[in-house]
Amino acid sequence: MKRAFDLSVALVGLAIASPFLAAIAVAIWLQDFASPFYVPLRMARGGGDFRMVKFRTMVINADKSGVNSTAGNDRRITPIGRFVRAYKVDEVVQLWNVLKGDMSLVGPRPQVKADADLYTSEEMRLLSVRPGITDPASIVIADEGEILKGSDDPDLLYNQIIRPWKSRLSLLYIDQSNFRVDLRLITLTAMGMVARGAALNGVQRILRDWGADELLGRMARREEPLLPYPPPGASQIVRCLAPELLTQH
Repeated sequence: MKRAFDLSVALVGLAIASPFLAAIAVAIWLQDFASPFYVPLRMARGGGDFRMVKFRTMVINADKSGVNSTAGNDRRITPIGRFVRAYKVDEVVQLWNVLKGDMSLVGPRPQVKADADLYTSEEMRLLSVRPGITDPASIVIADEGEILKGSDDPDLLYNQIIRPWKSRLSLLYIDQSNFRVDLRLITLTAMGMVARGAALNGVQRILRDWGADELLGRMARREEPLLPYPPPGASQIVRCLAPELLTQH
């Protein structure tokens, strides 16, 4: 049922959005007369890889800089690229990957191999399902670029304060997913574009339904800065740190 739903939405979505996507592609091409698309390798279900379609939001050859994480003030981002990133236009293009079967509408966001190589044994479960366009982590940490803004080492900061929480939210989704949850998350993703607070409240309700722990629920409210935290699977460190973190307000 999930795959049939993915196919139906991808077909209809691409048909409806094609004039808008074509206009964005032309605008990107006109800024430097280079390809408007960027098709990087991402980790696929089972540990393989696939080419994920994106609009090119950076200058040519930006991917050769050796930096995987992108801060909001990254100088490599083009003016049109900032618009594309701000309004998640990239994710509409990825309906093509959904149509091909590389991705699903809802699932953990696909990762670059360099990030997946750092996964703990627990995080490796993220590769047991099709990666997706959205999931709870995509909604809660939709402002990843802003979190990394100003960092001298965005990759390090990503692994310290973003990856641990994204992985926990995505793993929880894998354990609790069903068709009804997917519909709620798709709706909340769209809502997040115009009413982020309402979208976060919706995710919190889902986490309560799932019986998520207090620390994860508190983080998902995004009312305070993200805390550095060990990734899932580092259980001995988590047990040591959790009591102290839970008392911080």
